[in-house]
Amino acid sequence: MKIRLMRGLGALLVACGLAPVQAHEPGRPAPALLPAAQQADAIRVYKAQRRLDLLRDDRVIATYRVVLGGDPVGHKRQQGDQRTPEGDYRITYRNDRSRFHLSLRISYPDEADRRQAIARGVDPGGDIMIHGATPPGSRTDWTEGCIAVTDAEMDAIWQRVPVGTPIRIDP
Repeated sequence: MKIRLMRGLGALLVACGLAPVQAHEPGRPAPALLPAAQQADAIRVYKAQRRLDLLRDDRVIATYRVVLGGDPVGHKRQQGDQRTPEGDYRITYRNDRSRFHLSLRISYPDEADRRQAIARGVDPGGDIMIHGATPPGSRTDWTEGCIAVTDAEMDAIWQRVPVGTPIRIDP
């Protein structure tokens, strides 16, 4: 009876979004999306503060410390500039086979990004992601323009962010 009660309590905590998230291990399936009522309906990134907020109904439901591209100040303008884009985008793809643990693709470059790059005769770059692989406690910006968190944090984000989620990246 006690075991059944504990399993029931565990299921209730998971259903309410209160259970701790288990870290994704390579070779195992990625964590499933939580029920829609527990998913984020928007993401907000504050580059200067190195912060990512998951929101639901305009309320913050989770906050993460992030690291960015190696030269993070300013909007991404071209391939190789090591900048993280700024502006309004969407999550377009969930990659459970990422070389950086798990990753969520951001819709950079958009049409305006492509136009400015063409006008300057450069490649705008692409494959900008939110991904894992940051060592716990690291504060060093190391990506090529992506937004990175620890693997355990990426598992939690993965469970709450479906394809199509809007993301705003502020300076």
